[in-house]
Amino acid sequence: MTVEHEEFRIESADFTRRFAMRGQNLMWFLGAGASASAGVPTAFNMVWDFKRQLFITQTKVAPQAVADLSNTTVRSRIQDHINASGRFPLPGSPNEYAILFEGVYPVEADRRRYLDEKLLGAKPSFGHLVLATLMRAGRSQLVWTTNFDTLIADACARVYDTTGALTIVDLDAPSLAIQSIQEGRWPVEVKLHGDFRSRSLKNTTAELLSQDVRLRQMLVNSCGRFGLVVIGYSGRDESVMDALEEALASPDAFPAGLFWLHRGEDVPFNRVTSLLSQARNAQVEAGLVQIENFDETLRDLVRPIQDMDTSALDSFGKERQVWSGAPVPGGRKGWPVIRLNALPIVEAPVVCRPVVCGIGGTAEVREAIKEAGSNVIAVRSKAGVLAFGSDDAIRAAFGPFVIEDFDVHTLDARRRTYDSTERGFLREALSSALVRHIGMVATRRHNTDLLTPADPTASTWSQLRTIVGEISGEVPGKPGVTWCEGVSVRLDWANDRLWLLFEPRTVFSGSEESNRFVEADFAKKRAIGRYNSNLNELLDFWTSCLAQGEREIRALGIENGIDATFRISPNTGFSRRTAV
Repeated sequence: MTVEHEEFRIESADFTRRFAMRGQNLMWFLGAGASASAGVPTAFNMVWDFKRQLFITQTKVAPQAVADLSNTTVRSRIQDHINASGRFPLPGSPNEYAILFEGVYPVEADRRRYLDEKLLGAKPSFGHLVLATLMRAGRSQLVWTTNFDTLIADACARVYDTTGALTIVDLDAPSLAIQSIQEGRWPVEVKLHGDFRSRSLKNTTAELLSQDVRLRQMLVNSCGRFGLVVIGYSGRDESVMDALEEALASPDAFPAGLFWLHRGEDVPFNRVTSLLSQARNAQVEAGLVQIENFDETLRDLVRPIQDMDTSALDSFGKERQVWSGAPVPGGRKGWPVIRLNALPIVEAPVVCRPVVCGIGGTAEVREAIKEAGSNVIAVRSKAGVLAFGSDDAIRAAFGPFVIEDFDVHTLDARRRTYDSTERGFLREALSSALVRHIGMVATRRHNTDLLTPADPTASTWSQLRTIVGEISGEVPGKPGVTWCEGVSVRLDWANDRLWLLFEPRTVFSGSEESNRFVEADFAKKRAIGRYNSNLNELLDFWTSCLAQGEREIRALGIENGIDATFRISPNTGFSRRTAV
């Protein structure tokens, strides 16, 4: 999430507290991302399967030659063939899925059989069981989805111990949705797409089109009665986004709020931020919540809710393997199974300056620092402004807002165990320390920072050039869009300690949303050939840069006040099997 999206940001912990108070007044909208961990392939994966099948049957190559779709060379070869046919939409087009599906399987019965095979063996994930548990407790009542799987129904059958508790509505019976919602016959799941997942709109009957309109109108009407939580959905479907925007015309739209749960570092689609902006303008409580995934988010939501029967969740936990910390490998038989891109934080700041003054939120805090030209790192919290910097610099930045208290604040160790304001504060300070000591520039992306060389031609980066070749340039065919080899860094908590997670990656600047697919393809082509040995060298390089030999690194390098001081272990995390 970029700085320009900070205005919509709601911390995940904040959203958890809001949900605990008003879950029964919030509807859910589930996209394909909510089913991925249950073993259901996403539309993206199926699109590439369709393209591969077309390529194999039309060119008569051996399937083994294009078996690895993670290989960018293989995908480029297939995409070139698809483009040459002139029959199919460009990658990422809204109708790419449906048209490719019909291109591979013109007969609808074959398409249904294909979907049945893909769904075979899929089981509800932990998140689906949590949602069903919330339904049984009356904490969630209405779910809308564009998915075609039966995972919610299967989860409800397990939690309720019956198959008749959930009312399922699809395109065949839109009147059932109207009746069930009006009568409060909860819980209800409404499948918006139905057959639209296996046929393009141009081949859809007038009757189904009419029934689709009725279902979407019911969604619009329900948005005037409930709030909405969106998860696992990108916002690509114009008909759905049109319906949500139409709902904002009502003076009672989303009375319990509109919360868009967003996964990953990429910025959400413009249509999503436009919807949130329109909602804010209509005085609707709306925000973007950064999450890890569907299962972890639902787990966090159910934790603070008391007096719930969670036996189904307990039994699910017993089915999973338990992992624990392992000793450092040693001896000839001590090699790890997997080397992790995680470095232990040996030392991190424990105190900072708290500044109680009349300033507003974090955006105003950053603007005040910029206006004063102060060498200060600060964030707004409930305790006031938390800051690292010299006392003079901090007072210069916040003095105009009438400082009422200026003391020493101990950072709560518990708040670094999750994605809190304090952990974000530490990450920003750590990135500043790395930038200062290594000679890099940082780009903020919500809970992740992207670090790139300040001068890619400097001798500091000669070893990196030896490993990966050129480390900066312009994206071919995209004037003004540049790239640079870099690394993403973020903080996480595991095994009772703070870790620096890092990932070598290609970082772009001068980018727009329309370049997203070009950039992704360019980055993957650069990663070709980075197998175990080469990737190990790359991890060694970035480990050496980031850890600095476990020596002390400081964010500001000041002589008075409170600086942010870190030490990072050069020994990456690892995993291996232990004796049972």
